Amino acid sequence: MSRESYQQELSALREGVVALSETVVDRLELALSSLATGETAAARRVVDGDGEINDRYLELEGDCIDLFALQQPVASDLRFVAASFKILTDLERVADLATNLAEYALEASREVFPEVDVQALGVSAIEMVELAVEAYTEADTAACFAIDEYDDSLDQRCAEASDAVVRHLIERETAMADDDTVQRLLDDASRLLLTIRDLERVGDHAVNVAARTLYMVENDDALIY
Repeated sequence: MSRESYQQELSALREGVVALSETVVDRLELALSSLATGETAAARRVVDGDGEINDRYLELEGDCIDLFALQQPVASDLRFVAASFKILTDLERVADLATNLAEYALEASREVFPEVDVQALGVSAIEMVELAVEAYTEADTAACFAIDEYDDSLDQRCAEASDAVVRHLIERETAMADDDTVQRLLDDASRLLLTIRDLERVGDHAVNVAARTLYMVENDDALIY
């Protein structure tokens, strides 16, 4: 294979990773919207589309394996392919989390815990994914550290949201005698806590993307461990 063709394959891999991230972000936004509106069509689109993302992920993973096996990249090219391989896994897992959120939207009651701003948490998580992929595309190492700091803020906000749910649950449960009402409240609380946990995990995967980008560009594993 010519050097030009090899570089084209590397560029195609980068473009494929970015395209997958755009699809994943679209699914996250749909899932988040469905949580707010209860629109089942949007939620089902996310759930039904998970297989499409899995297929694309496997195709791109295969491209990475081919580059490893056939081109035997070295130095910065090797780090780029290895980082892309790992980033693809994180994007696929973010898509799985979007599916989780859509499934919660199909089951959840509306406005049971209005004091918890799930939408704000979701917007922050989505922004982290977008910034992480942008850092990957631009080989921006400074942005990688900024994303890691952003994650600390998201973690804190998710912890506060979870605490608010538990406090609300305790206050409501102690004032209720109806077992069915208490059970419904417990179910809603459980779903909301899972939603908060999954949004926090989206942020974690964004940090993983940033960590692999930093390693790719500077051979620096500071954010990996």
